[in-house]
Amino acid sequence: MFARMAAAAITVAIAGCAPLPPIDQQAARAALADSCATRDGWSDPAPPATIFANVHYVGTCGITVLLVTSAQGHILIDGATAEAVPSILANIRTLGFDPADVEIIIGSHEHVDHMGGFAALKAATGARVLVSAAAKPVTESGRVDPADPQAGILPDMQRVTIDDVIEDGQVIRVGKVSLTAVATPGHTSGGTSWQWRSCAGARCATIVYADSLSAVSAPAYRFTDHPERVAPFRATFARVASLECDILMTPHPSSSDLFARIRGTMPLVDRTACRRLADTMRKRLDDRLASEISAEKGRSITPSR
Repeated sequence: MFARMAAAAITVAIAGCAPLPPIDQQAARAALADSCATRDGWSDPAPPATIFANVHYVGTCGITVLLVTSAQGHILIDGATAEAVPSILANIRTLGFDPADVEIIIGSHEHVDHMGGFAALKAATGARVLVSAAAKPVTESGRVDPADPQAGILPDMQRVTIDDVIEDGQVIRVGKVSLTAVATPGHTSGGTSWQWRSCAGARCATIVYADSLSAVSAPAYRFTDHPERVAPFRATFARVASLECDILMTPHPSSSDLFARIRGTMPLVDRTACRRLADTMRKRLDDRLASEISAEKGRSITPSR
């Protein structure tokens, strides 16, 4: 079904978009926001909701999983945890879709809370799993990258066989919808964001699923000791800030205030969202580096006698 194309594209010959199921979308979005108002666990079940056009939230209260649908097959973005897979599959069915029609599974980054469900989802759907080259060793071994800043505090995950590797700028075309991979390393080596355009009738929006940009780590890890980690973060911040971005979503819905936005207390469409996210995460990294340097200077001071 898949063919390597010029300009590094994977093309799936699927025409048209499936009609949205007869669900009160506003009520479903409110139900999702309300259900997760006091819960944000990685595997906490959440009801599904249509975000915009053919883009549907099927994840948990703490982890975004998106179903992008078309008439002859669907794409699943991220997979949450293995424990969350039954609720993800149930959400797909609740929306009126068949999990067996999921053709491709792609993701953000190689951590158990986002790709831990890939093995079970692949088994349940028969879909092909595609990840970046840097993410492949982790997903196929199930072991956290020893160089990952969070190594030692993140659990391993179920191994999954990867069907193909996605490169920066590679495109997956599903009918008239094209999803473009945007390499955004930093949080992990294989971090990938996704950008595409979806339309609901005459209303169209450029959607960005921006990978996690947070510089978090195990307690003893110092980013000041790892410039090879800091440099990719800097490049990723600049790249995300420059993306055309009408609707922003993130692997952790709280990072983009998704539930408040689908509830209507904040705008769903915000063309400054990607830039503001990058600016916020850049400041957090700068603050983290400054804190590490300050702590090191404090330890180097020898008290006078």
